[in-house]
Amino acid sequence: MNFTRWSARLPGTQRRAAARDDRSSVPSARAEYARPETESRPPGDGPGPDTPGGSPDGGPGGTGDGTKDGARARPPGGGTVLENLSARDLLGRLPALVALVHGPDHRIEYVNDAYVAAFGPRPVGAPAAEAMPELAELSLLPLMDQVLRSGTPRTVKSRKVRGGNSYTVTCTPVHRGDAATAEDADGDPAGNGTARSRRKDRDRNRNRGVDGERGVLVYAADVTDHAEAAERLRTSERRHRETAVTLQRSLLPQELEQPDDLRIAATYQPGGTDAAVGGDWYDVITLGAGRTALVIGDVMGRGVRAAAVMGQLRTAVRAYARLDLPPHEVLQLLDGLAAEIDASQIATCAYAVHDPNEGRLVYASAGHLPILVSHEDGTVHRAEDPTGPPLGTGGWIHTSGTIELPPGSTAVFYTDGLVERRSEDIDEGVAALERALSGAKGSPQVVCDRLIRSLGVTAEHDDDVAVLVVQHPARSGADAELFHNASLDLLGGVEAAPRARAFATGVLTSWRFSAELRDLGVLAAGELVANSLKHGTPPMRLGLRRTDRRLIIEVTDGDDHLPRRRRADPADESGRGISIVATIATAWGSRRTPGGGKSVWCEFALPPEPPTTDR
Repeated sequence: MNFTRWSARLPGTQRRAAARDDRSSVPSARAEYARPETESRPPGDGPGPDTPGGSPDGGPGGTGDGTKDGARARPPGGGTVLENLSARDLLGRLPALVALVHGPDHRIEYVNDAYVAAFGPRPVGAPAAEAMPELAELSLLPLMDQVLRSGTPRTVKSRKVRGGNSYTVTCTPVHRGDAATAEDADGDPAGNGTARSRRKDRDRNRNRGVDGERGVLVYAADVTDHAEAAERLRTSERRHRETAVTLQRSLLPQELEQPDDLRIAATYQPGGTDAAVGGDWYDVITLGAGRTALVIGDVMGRGVRAAAVMGQLRTAVRAYARLDLPPHEVLQLLDGLAAEIDASQIATCAYAVHDPNEGRLVYASAGHLPILVSHEDGTVHRAEDPTGPPLGTGGWIHTSGTIELPPGSTAVFYTDGLVERRSEDIDEGVAALERALSGAKGSPQVVCDRLIRSLGVTAEHDDDVAVLVVQHPARSGADAELFHNASLDLLGGVEAAPRARAFATGVLTSWRFSAELRDLGVLAAGELVANSLKHGTPPMRLGLRRTDRRLIIEVTDGDDHLPRRRRADPADESGRGISIVATIATAWGSRRTPGGGKSVWCEFALPPEPPTTDR
């Protein structure tokens, strides 16, 4: 067993540069290490072939460095000469824990002082499994068996014992004769050949592979401080991640709004423990008059900062959505706000609006992945252009596009964590999602779960994932009876208001509303039509819509000036129409229509219906 590579780690030691020339042989480190510091050779006993260390000229007692009678030269600056240390001295001076065992049952042959200080004395000759319980705590016994069989060193890192200390342990195969050589030299100071004979016997046994002569050197370095520091770091990172996850989840919708005409589910899954939380988010916003805004976005970056920026953008989206602006105008406002929040943070976002009267999605995208729509027959369409650069880049005019969402279809909004993989192009991930969506049936939550599984997203995924699934169900039977539409074109003139009231009365009666709700609906329709006749321009249209939860009354005209609620003085003959509507209705609002003009609407909540089949 060669200790030369360990000598540099011992304080106060230095290798001796052995003089070599044509007349000298390379000294054996094994015997030199075994010779005591003050050892002298008896006169007349010159070095033999197995007893290296003689002088180059063969003089008795010579050392080859100009000294006599076994004297050893000290290195500059003092210190102990390595050649004067026995194997036990070397092992005993090591700060690491060292144990030497031999044989298939690992019988104890030696433990150094550091080992004794850590675990107490160990009886020589006893099996390690019985006398060294710490090896079982470190799970080293099977490893030692493997080292003994294979002859290959093995290392385990940062194993903890019951006392709380942690050790990194290396098990090295050795031959018992290697470890005993130094003892033989110490026990044969006269150099009478006994040690040489014993070494030759051991060499023969070793060459024959005698198991009793093979052993394992256990070298354990105490890494408790490093392990505790690493554990503190892991705890800090875990708390930081938990904080980010908590913040992220608290900023996401705690409960999704469920529009009358759509069924919606969403899921958010943070990345694995080795991945920092990102800024993925989604939202569903009820705009009124049966219209719904659907949002998904992703803030680039990780950790608490990305989650905080995400929360600000989500809040801003909800505020801008209340203005009932077209999708591209919402993204324009968000683009400027994202640059003000943090110029170094870039976000992608897709914003879409569903109108039940149109059966389609009007959307705009700021660098986000395309919306996918699966139809009832399983075909999948991808929303292509228009799309603009991510939010926060500035200097770009976003535009809106449309994609059909007929009854029986399903739309999927998602972030890049669902489809992006390091080993493949992102287009391949989107194509895989299309294939998975074409065969995904069931409720929106079922579709969410199936897409997550089909794309191979697990708890150890390296990126966070957000998915929003929107279904426009096809209704039939009793369920379809709860949804009706009726409309009337108004040509203007003095007869327009009476016609509108008569139309509303007939429709609401046929829908079997109560007398109270019917009267309130007729009053609201009359006020909205009168306001349009006075302040709007043709073409004008009155629309009535009922769902399973509300009655919606909407009047459109060609003028784009939005009405506002104001307080009328007692002497005023007008200005009370919108105030009356706001008082009697559950909600009211107005918006500009894409083709020019405006829409003014109000809603009345309906009493709960008896349970029906799942729509």
